[in-house]
Parts: sequence; C-alpha cells; structure tokens
Amino acid sequence: MRRLSKLSETWQAPTRLGARIPMISLIQTLTVAEYLNFRHAANALGISASSVSERVKTLEDDLGILLFERHARGVRLTEAGRHFIDGVADALDRLDHTVKTAGAFAQGELGCIRIGVYALTPGSFLDDLLARYRKDHRCVTIEISEGTAREIIPQLRANKLDIAFVAGAQDLPDCHTRRIWHEALLAALPADHPLAESDGVTWNDLTDEAFLVRHGGTGPQVYELIIQRLAGRWASAPSILRCDVERCSLMQMIAQGFGVSVVGQAAALIEVPGVVFRPFRDEPEPVPFSAVWSPYNQSTTLRNLLDLAGKMGRSPACAWPPSSG
Repeated sequence: MRRLSKLSETWQAPTRLGARIPMISLIQTLTVAEYLNFRHAANALGISASSVSERVKTLEDDLGILLFERHARGVRLTEAGRHFIDGVADALDRLDHTVKTAGAFAQGELGCIRIGVYALTPGSFLDDLLARYRKDHRCVTIEISEGTAREIIPQLRANKLDIAFVAGAQDLPDCHTRRIWHEALLAALPADHPLAESDGVTWNDLTDEAFLVRHGGTGPQVYELIIQRLAGRWASAPSILRCDVERCSLMQMIAQGFGVSVVGQAAALIEVPGVVFRPFRDEPEPVPFSAVWSPYNQSTTLRNLLDLAGKMGRSPACAWPPSSG
C-alpha cells in the first residue's frame, strides 16, 4: 500500500506543478529555444532580455531541470531541455487546434444539423435552401429525415432532430415556429382529363373525382384539406384513396387514370409524362411552409440555417414560387 501511495504521489506531482506554470513562461521558453539567444528572443517578443532570462530561470528552478546551457554567444538546449521543448510545442499545438476547433463549433462552421422534411424536390425552395447552406458551411454535416409532420415533430421534441420543415402554419405551444415560404396549390390531373386544357380549376370541378393521397410527406395535410374544401359538396361519400407509395408512384397512378391529387407548386418542377398541373382559381391563398424547432436548442448551426432561410424567404432574388419571366 505504501508503494502504491508513493507511485500515486510521483504521478500526481507533475500535474500539480503543470497547473502552476504560467502560459507566458512556456511561450517565452519556446521562443528562446527557437532563437537560442535571450536577446534575440526578447526582441521577437518585444520585451527585455532580462525579463526573458529571469522567467526561464524561474521555470528551470520550479521544474528542477536545467533546460539551457548558457554560453557567451547564446544558449544551447540540454537533452532534458530538448525533450521538454518538444513536448510543450506539441501540447501548445494541440491546445491551439482545440481552441480553433471549439471556435469553429461556436460559430457554426463545424458540427452537425439534423433536418426533418416532408419531401425534397429538386429546384424547390427547400432544395435551394439546403444547397446554399451546404455551400456556406461546407464542414457542417447535414442529416435529413423524411416523413409526415406527425412523424417528425415528435422526433424534434425528443431531440432527435434540430429543425423540421412542414406544410402549413403550425401552432405548437412547446416549439418555436416561423413561416418561411409559400406555395400555390395545384391539381394534378391525367393528361387526358377534360380539365387538362383549362387555365385552372375550381374545387367544384373536382367534386366527382377520385382523389389519391399519400400516407407520407404532406399526405395527411392534403387529406384534411380535401375534406375541408369539399365538405357539403359531395353528392355521396367522398372518394379519397390513401396510398402507401412514394411520390413518383403516386404520379404514375395519376397518369394511368386512377384519380387526381392536390400538390404544392414545387411538385410541378418535375415533369411527369401523362400528368398535368393546373392552379386552383378559388383557393383563397397559397399554402405556408414553416420551420419548427425547440426553444431549448441554442445551436449556432441551427441559427445560421434559420437566418439563411429568413433571408431567402424575404429576398426577391430567391422568391418562391420563382418568376416565370
């Protein structure tokens, strides 16, 4: 037990001593080791040679180690001194790297952001937003999860996501929300549909149609919207088929004449053979799309994304829907 106690004291002593060594002493000692001359080192540091000499001597006394052999024209590192200088230089390099890395995390230039989305359509506002963010923050890892609002909001609350982009103006008392952009609603119709050649449609035009709605993405919101808009207009029970398919499969079903659907304007950016998109003439306003995040999330990567989204949403150059002119 005495031997173990003695070994423990031996290993702990350098730690206690290291905690008492001023950083300035290490920096001045490294400078002397670089120039091998107290006067030249002092000139590089902008202080007096006597101050440098005194600080190095105090460090040697505290360590109980002779770091430099003094001679008339300068100094020379002892073997112990070379070992000490190499170790201190490595330690300061690691410290410098640690400080810079911590600063990059604090500025949001390093790290990871986890994003929940309803869909990611090429050329859409959300696609452009993420492309701009990646360009501006190349060292931030972006993780994307796709799902309905009912799926991704619980993940946000469980701290499995940093931010979610959802359709509609969400009212969530335990989360922050912000409207970012808007999209007009479009009817997705088979190319041979009687309304395919029209400039637009009304909800009354579609009362006899069979609607196709996805389970995923914005499907639940689309289902609720159809029920709201056509309530009291159907002569019989509404025909809404909820499909457990991806977007491309739903579009193919429309092309084959299984029914029609309702989509946001971003969906029309992808040309689908056999499908046409027509605007609603009686839809009161475009659909808002919102960012949702936890009020407890103070991540700079999140703040940078929100700032960029806000700028893009307000900028005429980045307005959505994009101008056709």
